[in-house]
Amino acid sequence: MNLLNTFRFTLCAGVWLLAALASHAGEIRVTDDRGVAVTLPASPQRIVSLLPSLTETVCELGQCHRLVGVDRYSNHPASVRALPKTGGGVDPNIEAIVALKPDLVLAATSSRGVERLEGFGLKVLALEPRNTAAARRVMGVLGEVLAVPDAPRIWTRIEAGVSAAAQSLPPRAKPLRVYYEVSNGGYAAGPQSFIGELMGRLGVQNIVGPELGPFPRINPEYVVRADPDLILIGARNVQGMAQRPGWGGMRALREQRVCVFTADESDVLVRPGPRMAEAARLLARCIQDKGFRP
Repeated sequence: MNLLNTFRFTLCAGVWLLAALASHAGEIRVTDDRGVAVTLPASPQRIVSLLPSLTETVCELGQCHRLVGVDRYSNHPASVRALPKTGGGVDPNIEAIVALKPDLVLAATSSRGVERLEGFGLKVLALEPRNTAAARRVMGVLGEVLAVPDAPRIWTRIEAGVSAAAQSLPPRAKPLRVYYEVSNGGYAAGPQSFIGELMGRLGVQNIVGPELGPFPRINPEYVVRADPDLILIGARNVQGMAQRPGWGGMRALREQRVCVFTADESDVLVRPGPRMAEAARLLARCIQDKGFRP
């Protein structure tokens, strides 16, 4: 009898040991953009995303089905629009997020709710892609977290799309001097921004100097003095543009070389993530259609 009990104990101990080893082997450890090491017991199955670019990256990796909630601005792909909304980056609805019982919350490093969410015992991975290199890194991290081994291949395909858009433009596009206004109040896309990087890859020249930062607020007179060949602006911001002091005399307005992007197109253009190739195609089409005199 004692021998049987000993055997049973040894067998159970072996099972527990194997389970512990399997659990440890399934652990995922990554470092987020805060420099915080985040350990997950396994690849998360219930995810809340609080940043549109992160939402889109999860879906590009083929894992949309793991999302159980998103921020109010996540609208692509269409399937995420039906998910519960959990506020925004600056005002996340903590109670709603907790109620969804996520295995992981994806948030921007600038989100105000990270510490509160962690205080409720939730795992938070803070990632905020601001440029192309960061978007690529984020896809790699999420590929690891979501156990999607072909994340590098997916990114390679996106990069190929950008290169194809650049190659579609004629050599005469390269001297074009361009101004991109991203939001009300004269905030522009500088060369260090995601949009500015795409413009550079397409070969056009940004009138905004790199010393001004990624998204500087530009005095309207600065644009008048620069007199760009082409202006890019969202439909939300274009109203009253021609009435700005001195703007009516700029060559871009005189020759109607202005690209006005719809709200959906602007979303594509301002989000560093998997729709980068689509953003490059939008810019290339604008340059091709409006950048040259008939």
